Amino acid sequence: MPLTARPDLLAAALDAAQRGWPVFPLRPGDKRPALHHTSRCPRTGPCTDGHAGWEQRATTDPDAVRRAWGHGPYNIGLATGPARLLVIDLDVPKHPGDTAPERWAEQGVTDGADVLAALCEQHQQPYPTGTFTVRTASGGTHLYFTAPAGTVLRNTSGEHGSGLGWKIDTRAAGGYVVAPGSAIGGRAYTVEHDAAPAPLPPWIARLLAPARMAAVRPAVTIRARNGSAYAAAALRNETANVAGAAEGTRNWTLTRAARALGRLVADGRLTRTEVEDALKGAGEACGLPARDAAATITSALGWSIANNPRGEAA
Repeated sequence: MPLTARPDLLAAALDAAQRGWPVFPLRPGDKRPALHHTSRCPRTGPCTDGHAGWEQRATTDPDAVRRAWGHGPYNIGLATGPARLLVIDLDVPKHPGDTAPERWAEQGVTDGADVLAALCEQHQQPYPTGTFTVRTASGGTHLYFTAPAGTVLRNTSGEHGSGLGWKIDTRAAGGYVVAPGSAIGGRAYTVEHDAAPAPLPPWIARLLAPARMAAVRPAVTIRARNGSAYAAAALRNETANVAGAAEGTRNWTLTRAARALGRLVADGRLTRTEVEDALKGAGEACGLPARDAAATITSALGWSIANNPRGEAA
């Protein structure tokens, strides 16, 4: 069935682009990018010189936006890194059994906004208001802030790694959010407070920055057999890519990283243990359940090693 473009979604995408926020199409009624995977890349158009993912394809060019949203009713992805934004996602419980962990429940917390309020009280800081604010399809809230200069903040997820707490995710470098105008399950993302994004409060930046750097650091010392600087750099880079992967891309990013590093295990420049330990830590840091991350790593590494007995490209 052919897709029918929707003027309201085009207008919303153009509005975000006019604010200087690069956008890209998401699947209609979905959060996932409406772009091909690396494995199906035709190496044409924007991908002529190599596969271009959603972050590379995100644009503020109004003509490019009109072409993309002229093809169908795509939801709108906003690439937070290129937009120099950090978005705090305050989520709500998904079902009756989705309740706060004990340490938060003792403080009367019921959702992400309550956790942020508790953090504000703990740090004797005012609750951050007056910034660009979006009500999400689930009833949660996105608070938009400008990312601090001189510090690269990446994504966090709930209680995992360097996360701020239960039901709070953050999206920054390497991440994206669903922009207002989009809809999931018939429920729209709407602007609640239309203002310029405020600077990220320094106390929140301090909570994220040191912990985040620790979170993306692998659980093992980065080293490489035979003194290979290339292998060490590859391990660092792939680990950082996984730790910063956005929701909807995490498992594929982990698979791709394990396959890429598998050829370095195959030719002896890395050990399987150091790769597994590094990627497990990165997978948990981006919010993947430990069991799921371990299964993905085992499968992808096994495939790469079996198909690259001398380290050929995966």
